[in-house]
Amino acid sequence: MTHNLAPFAFHTERRLVVLTGRKARNLEELLAHLGEVSGSSIFYHTHHQYLAHHFETPVFHSDFSRWASLALLEEALAEKLAAIDLLAFSSIRQLREAIIATIGPYAKGNGRRQECMPGQEFHFSESKSFVMPSGIVAADIPDFFAKLPGVANTSIYFHFFEARLRLGRETNDFSAWLAYRGAEDLARAIDRLNPYRMSLDELRDRIARLGP
Repeated sequence: MTHNLAPFAFHTERRLVVLTGRKARNLEELLAHLGEVSGSSIFYHTHHQYLAHHFETPVFHSDFSRWASLALLEEALAEKLAAIDLLAFSSIRQLREAIIATIGPYAKGNGRRQECMPGQEFHFSESKSFVMPSGIVAADIPDFFAKLPGVANTSIYFHFFEARLRLGRETNDFSAWLAYRGAEDLARAIDRLNPYRMSLDELRDRIARLGP
């Protein structure tokens, strides 16, 4: 069937990060805002560090865990927030609920209203993404793996992080396309990779090594 010959068009994105005007001084205020901010804000504060770093892994990828540690000195909470398995969620709604459920007991059960120092408030931001073709198109599976090393990190980020969680797709775009082309084993092998445990450079290299 001719649709099986569909090429893979690598896309990239440009992001505009804006402040929402919402800020929190303590966990109670953070919780209140978490229930009301856009999904774009939740995604930004849990994912933007993955695009920002290359060779060195930060202590906390999540802005929420970083703020709990550095501004509130809530180390136990920071560790629990950092331990949330982002790969386990298929929607921003599920991720939001998990973050709220993690913070809730600390906000209500610590018996004190721990506030950050002035100037260390948590400022909620959100990103607006503008998706566009990168100009790189793979005609078939060997061509896909041949061109993958030349694909920018922003493209890897979009097809793995944005497409799966923010756009609510079941899997990353690479695995979906490979399965569509009949390469189910390759698709499953890429699906088994955890992009949250490596840099984008490492992720690209690991995928490339799986190629035929």
